Amino acid sequence: MGTTRREDRHGTAERRRRELLEAADRVVLRDGPGASMNAIAAEAGITKPILYRHFGDKGGLYRALAVRHTDALLDALRGALDAPAGRRERVEATLDTYLAAIEARPQVYRFLMHPAEETTAGERGFDVGRHSAPLLRRLGEELAAVIAERVELGPDAERVARVWGHGIVGMMHAAGDWWLAERPCSRQELVRSLADLLWGRLAVAGDVRGGPGF
Repeated sequence: MGTTRREDRHGTAERRRRELLEAADRVVLRDGPGASMNAIAAEAGITKPILYRHFGDKGGLYRALAVRHTDALLDALRGALDAPAGRRERVEATLDTYLAAIEARPQVYRFLMHPAEETTAGERGFDVGRHSAPLLRRLGEELAAVIAERVELGPDAERVARVWGHGIVGMMHAAGDWWLAERPCSRQELVRSLADLLWGRLAVAGDVRGGPGF
């Protein structure tokens, strides 16, 4: 009976946390990097101390939102990488999936990757860079694992795959950030140009024997 009550409390807490993250998402979609704990608490219909009880501070809320959005992005990227198509088509689909995600929700992207110019009165400054770096590292490691599973890179495959994984994520992040701000070309043109840049050794590398292929 005690175990059931603990499980019920845990389930209730998880549902409440999910509801608060959904409220935070709505505020971030509206306010972008300027989203404040006050505004999020108001959107959720609670006081700020209750929000702090669930997430600790804005950094804790940021990390929870980052995990939520990174998980969804990784699922979409894996889907593009595993699509039944040629390797070049899958490379382009993966790049396009990332760019489409930041284009569809630019305010969320800016909240995760760029600090607000000002903080709300009473809130401490928030170092986004300190929190966004682990997000990019996670994407790099996940992509490296996919590359290592699928592409034959020789005796030093693990190191090369990690270099490629982090390099590709860095390229997508920097190019996507610039493109989102300036829109110098269509998304399709940017995808083709980035795929051309990547295509050198990737075009001639074999698939890992017995692996899923790439």
